[in-house]
Amino acid sequence: MKSRDRSANVYRKPTMSDVARLAEVGVMTVSRVLNGTAKVTDATRARVERAIEQLNYSPNELARVFRGQRSHSIGLILPYLYDTFFATCAHAVITVAREHGYSVILTTSNEDPETEVAEARSMLQRCVEGVVVIPTYARSSRLARTSFGRTPVVAFDRPSSDASIDTVLVQNTAGARRMVEHLIEHGHKRIAFMGISRSLFTINARFLGYRRALQDAGLDENSFFGCDSDTSTREALDAMMRNGNPPTAILTSSTLATRYVLGSIAHLGLHVPADLALAGFDDFELAEFTAPPLTVVRQPVQEMGRVATNLLFDRIARGETPQSGSRIVLPVEIVLRRSCGCKHRTPVVMQ
Repeated sequence: MKSRDRSANVYRKPTMSDVARLAEVGVMTVSRVLNGTAKVTDATRARVERAIEQLNYSPNELARVFRGQRSHSIGLILPYLYDTFFATCAHAVITVAREHGYSVILTTSNEDPETEVAEARSMLQRCVEGVVVIPTYARSSRLARTSFGRTPVVAFDRPSSDASIDTVLVQNTAGARRMVEHLIEHGHKRIAFMGISRSLFTINARFLGYRRALQDAGLDENSFFGCDSDTSTREALDAMMRNGNPPTAILTSSTLATRYVLGSIAHLGLHVPADLALAGFDDFELAEFTAPPLTVVRQPVQEMGRVATNLLFDRIARGETPQSGSRIVLPVEIVLRRSCGCKHRTPVVMQ
């Protein structure tokens, strides 16, 4: 319950003094129980804990920080959460934070650099001990090492524009290149790339891998950027297939693009892989259950989130704010199912 302020005849949030009064102890004793800074008797501790429960008292964490204590929280800024990729990243970060006894303040930038900066400032005002972030479009993000003072920050999935910020990435270019080479091995000579936007670091890096594989094979590229809705994707794929020289295979840039392309293929009445072979960048939970099962470049999403968060906690423990950030690149896997034309009954995983 909440304490009642009789003079104002309203309820107010209980204070440490209220707890002390109900438990019949001093305020310092309540503080010692909460912080574990000094030993108190079991009987006294029990009285204080009963009073805390009865009053539903919670300590003011910001006040604790001002008294020199740690907040035991970190910040996490993601572009958005309607893509399962980012939700999985969030889960990985939160899991590691809990292992360290920390909570996570989660927010989104909506791919807007102004919102990203504002949310970062809000995190710092709430006295987080570090921040993990997937930056907005690399060309527009304004996050910089100097914005965070002595608070450690780690970027993952996409690099920060500031090279002094630690970054954890995956083999975007190499993974896309290897997948296109596999499609070429199936005999495809007209392979299209369908993605969201080249402004995104990851999408551009994967496109460069696609382009390099085609150049090495002496083949022409055929790309579309704008797979950000069912309508735009369907119209683009329809135009490609009506062309006199339509693609026989497609590599999609991400889970979101894959989702829109799969819907467009169904809407246009195309059959995979008979009419159009399909491979996607990034695995997802239902990829094995599409008809046919989807061939993908699988990136280590959970591991990327874990590595980035553990790196942050290492910086927090050392009290480090490096002048030159480290860059960690994690390997991807090629998961061959049947949408590319393979006949495997079960998935084949290649490093």
